[in-house]
Amino acid sequence: MLSGTIWRTPPLGKEGGPAIADRLRADARRNHALILAVAEDEVARRGAEASLEQIARTAGVGSATVRRHFPTRHALLEAVSGKRIAALCARAADLAAHDDSRAALMEWLSEVVTYCVTARGLAVALAYRESDPLGDNTCAATLAQAGTPLLERAVADGGVAGGVSVLDLIALAVGVTLATEHGPDPLPRAHRLFEIAMAGVGGPAPV
Repeated sequence: MLSGTIWRTPPLGKEGGPAIADRLRADARRNHALILAVAEDEVARRGAEASLEQIARTAGVGSATVRRHFPTRHALLEAVSGKRIAALCARAADLAAHDDSRAALMEWLSEVVTYCVTARGLAVALAYRESDPLGDNTCAATLAQAGTPLLERAVADGGVAGGVSVLDLIALAVGVTLATEHGPDPLPRAHRLFEIAMAGVGGPAPV
């Protein structure tokens, strides 16, 4: 035995010890995954009107637990939309080398519109609330970051007028989605309206 060496066992009293802390973190991760899985099903059925209380009941947890993980409905919709946002970001990267920069941008935006119409809750997840600071909408910010190189290239090539941001175009996609979602044939209608709007952001007129 080494003189002067003191071995201490982590206390298990008030603090609960590291083992209990690890278990609590593991429980929190399991709850998060369970709530998210239930939320995905609920949003698929009810869209942006999905009930946080119903999600809590189905997941077998309290409403307070759901709100600890997702403080607002918007935060929940952003989390549910994460996989779709990732797919759109990957698609933007794929189109970056397209020969026709305007066609690449339009193809990507067309897919954004399609996702907004067909993936319930995505349009609302991308919509900014007046009370939300710009940076709080991680879905829209992530999508804007992915799409900006496509837009910048199209502007540089003269295919799109300057002074337009990807966030402007996302807002446009959200707007036509929300305007057509309750009508007949919302997908073709949304695409038609978006194409009409995009005709106004073409490149400069030839001299």
